[in-house]
Amino acid sequence: MMQDLRRDYKSGELLESNIQQSPFEQFQVWFNDALGGKILEPNAMTLATCDHNKPSARIVLLKGVDARGFVFYTNYQSRKGNDIENNPHAALLFFWDALERQIRIEGIVERIDRENTEIYFKSRPKDSRIGALASPQSTVIENREVLEQKMNALKEQYSNNDEIPVPPYWGGYRLVPHYFEFWQGRRSRLHDRIVYEKQPDANWKTYRLAP
Repeated sequence: MMQDLRRDYKSGELLESNIQQSPFEQFQVWFNDALGGKILEPNAMTLATCDHNKPSARIVLLKGVDARGFVFYTNYQSRKGNDIENNPHAALLFFWDALERQIRIEGIVERIDRENTEIYFKSRPKDSRIGALASPQSTVIENREVLEQKMNALKEQYSNNDEIPVPPYWGGYRLVPHYFEFWQGRRSRLHDRIVYEKQPDANWKTYRLAP
C-alpha cells in the first residue's frame, strides 16, 4: 500500500561546520556530486510559477548558473512565460534521489539579454532549433499530425541552411535568488535543512530549520 512506502535516509549529513560561505558555492559542490552520481539528468529542475493565485509547476533544464542566478530557456508565450510576465516571483527545486538531497531556491525571474539567447540557440542541435519554430508551446492544437507537418515543412525549408533564426517569442530567463534551502535526508526523518537568505546588505544569512 502507498502508506507503507518508506525509506530511511542514511547516505550523508549537512552540518554548519562543512557548508560553503556562499549558497552558489554550496550549490556547485552538490551539483558536482550529482554529476558524479547516478543521476539521470542532474540539471533537471522543477520550476514553479504562479499567476492570479493559480500555481503551476513543470520540469525544465538548467542551462547556466553563476553568481547572478540560474538560467533556463523557453517559449515566452508558454504558460510559464505568461506567468513570469505577470508575476516574476518563482521557485526552483532540484531533487537528487540517489544522493538523498534536494535544493529549494526562490527568487525573481528576469529575461536574459538577446545576445546570450542567440549564442545558446545556435549551440542547440538543428532539430531542436527547428522544433522551437514549429511548436506554439502551451497552445491547443488539433492533433499531433499538425505539429509533425509543420516540423517537416520547416526541415525541408532549412534542409540546406543551418542558419535558423531565433524566434522572437523564444529566449532565456534567469532566476535571481534570494533564498536557498539545502536538504539532506537523515535517519528517522530528522533531516538536515540549512537555509541561506539574502539580507538587505546583499550578504547571506545562514540558519537551520527543523525537519
